[in-house]
Amino acid sequence: MSDLEALLKQVRSCTICAEHFSHQPRPVLRAKASARLMIIGQAPGTRVQETGIPWNDPSGDRLRQWLEMDKDIFYDEEKIAIVPMGFCYPGRDKNGSDLPPRPECAPTWHPPITEALKNIQLTLLIGGYAQKYYLGKARKKTMTDTVESWRDYAPEFITLPHPSWRNTGWLKKNPWFETDLLPALRARVGELLKDTS
Repeated sequence: MSDLEALLKQVRSCTICAEHFSHQPRPVLRAKASARLMIIGQAPGTRVQETGIPWNDPSGDRLRQWLEMDKDIFYDEEKIAIVPMGFCYPGRDKNGSDLPPRPECAPTWHPPITEALKNIQLTLLIGGYAQKYYLGKARKKTMTDTVESWRDYAPEFITLPHPSWRNTGWLKKNPWFETDLLPALRARVGELLKDTS
């Protein structure tokens, strides 16, 4: 067993947040040492909690549409690591909205995981939680400003909004996302993965 495999086994058996859940913890992530692209989102939703498959929901469908990528490539761990800010479904608040990723998760596990993934050449920071954690003071005042400034974080990162269908209005208000950012994202990801077939 490699160091990375041993680490992922530890992560998948993690119960550090168990006392905060009304459900069984089920850490969900995917990675292999050869991966060149890392996708960092928020935390699993209910469908991902049930299936153990990351981005296995309408948000994942939209993300794959943004990337122009089919599921076979998206779920190929040899090429793509999927490492959310929170590995377990965090539950819902009183209004029925998903809670944010647990604050213990990323500081505990992201440093050793990113250290072990030595071939990553591009990380997609999806949503405010990932952008805050990885960009720190370089993050702009709002998520929109941070995504619009995506060129400032290249070539290490590309910043994206969450692909939730709740953000359809945001996409309409920010047409530059589809005309400028997405073509550049697709070109960069395509270039990165083309010789890993």
